[in-house]
Amino acid sequence: MVVPWVLSKVISGTPKLFVPYVESARYAAEYRNYHWSVLRNTRSPRGIVSPTGVSPYPAKTDHMADRPEQDSGGNFGRFARTGIMDHYLARVRQEGLSGIRAEHWLAFFKIFQERTGNDEIRASLTRLRHMSGITGSDDLRTSPVLTIVGALEALLDLD
Repeated sequence: MVVPWVLSKVISGTPKLFVPYVESARYAAEYRNYHWSVLRNTRSPRGIVSPTGVSPYPAKTDHMADRPEQDSGGNFGRFARTGIMDHYLARVRQEGLSGIRAEHWLAFFKIFQERTGNDEIRASLTRLRHMSGITGSDDLRTSPVLTIVGALEALLDLD
């Protein structure tokens, strides 16, 4: 089960839960293994080592989880990377947060990464302005976005 959540006012407020993603643990593990060993586009070894002698009520020290033969990036357990949740994630990105879809918030926050220069930020803000119809319209849902983007562009021109 994956239970995504956000703060009710995006950067503050109380936790707001989204509809959880629920899947059979066995199916999820088998799909993860199939993705790792068959679907994944890589030249790295694709082998998976499954534990032997696993029984109900294992001791705390018993190894009972599958592990990859090689996983230098630590990605084996990252279930969302298998693509199995893509449809669910697309729906979650459409959820409204303070009147703005989650996908737009994600794009907005991605702009301000640590190593992003002002020119890159300006170009990203311009792309965000035109994303999914966010233009100079008087639409009450987009005007707060335009106000924020305009204020950020003005701040960038100060330096």
